[in-house]
Amino acid sequence: MAARLLPDVALEALGRWWSGNAVRLADGTPGAHTVRYSPSRWAQITPWPSTLMPVTHVGDADISRAQVASIVADALQREAYREALVATYVWGKGKSGSPGGSGPATLHKILTAENLEAVLARAVTALNEQGAEAAYATLRDRVAWFGPSFYTKFLYFAGKAVPPATGPGPLVLDRVLARRLRFLAQAVGRETGHDPDGSVARWVWRDRNWSPHHYAVYLSFMHAAARHAATAGAWPSDASPDLLEYALFSAGWK
Repeated sequence: MAARLLPDVALEALGRWWSGNAVRLADGTPGAHTVRYSPSRWAQITPWPSTLMPVTHVGDADISRAQVASIVADALQREAYREALVATYVWGKGKSGSPGGSGPATLHKILTAENLEAVLARAVTALNEQGAEAAYATLRDRVAWFGPSFYTKFLYFAGKAVPPATGPGPLVLDRVLARRLRFLAQAVGRETGHDPDGSVARWVWRDRNWSPHHYAVYLSFMHAAARHAATAGAWPSDASPDLLEYALFSAGWK
C-alpha cells in the first residue's frame, strides 16, 4: 500500500465526494464536520465542558470538529485532561450515546479511573516530544474501558493544540476507517497479486486492537495518500490529511 497508495477506484470515489462537499469544506479541512448529540443523555458525566450545551438542555445540539478542537485546546492549557476527554468522547459517540448505553455508561467508568489524569498527561507529553506512535503506546491498555478508537480521537484533537515534534500528526482510527483501509488494501492486493484473496488485508486491518505500529503505518499511509490524491487531481492541493480521514469515514464505498 505504501508503494501503490490509492487505487483508481478510490481516487474516483474521492473525486465524487469532494465535488459534493467542496463548498461546505472550502478551507480544505474537516473543521465544519458537525455531529449531533443529546446533552441530557450525558447528565451523569463530570467534568462537563462549559462550552458544550448544558446537560439540562432539552433536545439535540450540534458540535463541530473545530469546536471540539477549541474545547480541547483550552482544557489542555489548564491541564484539565478529563474535560478534554469528555469533549472528544461526546463528539465521537454523538447520538449513539443513550442514558444507560455504551456511550455515557462507558465514559463514566473511564472517568472514575484513578490513573486517568496521569495517563492522559503522559500521552500529551509523548505526543509533543516523541510523536503520535509513542503517544498511542502510552495509552494502550492503561485504563479499563478506554479503547483504541477513542485513544485516537483524544490524540487527534490534542494534536491540534500540541503538534508532535516529529512524525505525522495524529488522525482518528476506528472500526469504520479500519474497514476502509481493508478495502483499499484488498484492492491493491488484487491488482498487484500480492494478496489475491484479501486474507492478509483482513488480518492487518482488523476491526480493533491495533498496535502502536499499526497506528504508525496508518498515519504514514494517510499522509502520503492525501498527497497522492492531490497530485492525481481528485483532491484540493491544500487539503489536510484529516480531510481524507473524514472522506474515507463518510463516503459510500462499494
